[in-house]
Amino acid sequence: MKAEKNRLAELLAEDKAVMNEASRAAALADFKRVAEEYFETDGGFVLTTRKNGSRTEVVLTFPVSRVKNFTPLR
Repeated sequence: MKAEKNRLAELLAEDKAVMNEASRAAALADFKRVAEEYFETDGGFVLTTRKNGSRTEVVLTFPVSRVKNFTPLR
């Protein structure tokens, strides 16, 4: 009975979460891939989501050692 109660509590917590862990991991992998096209990153990617009234805010932070600048060919 206790295991069932814990499982139900986990399901309810995940249902209330803004983003489940599988979605968070997939989004973070995609954002990381794109960020590394524009920056030399130093790892430490952090993706946070939070409710702000009826909206959800998403914040991605990561340290970089360099911005990759692109110049047009002439």
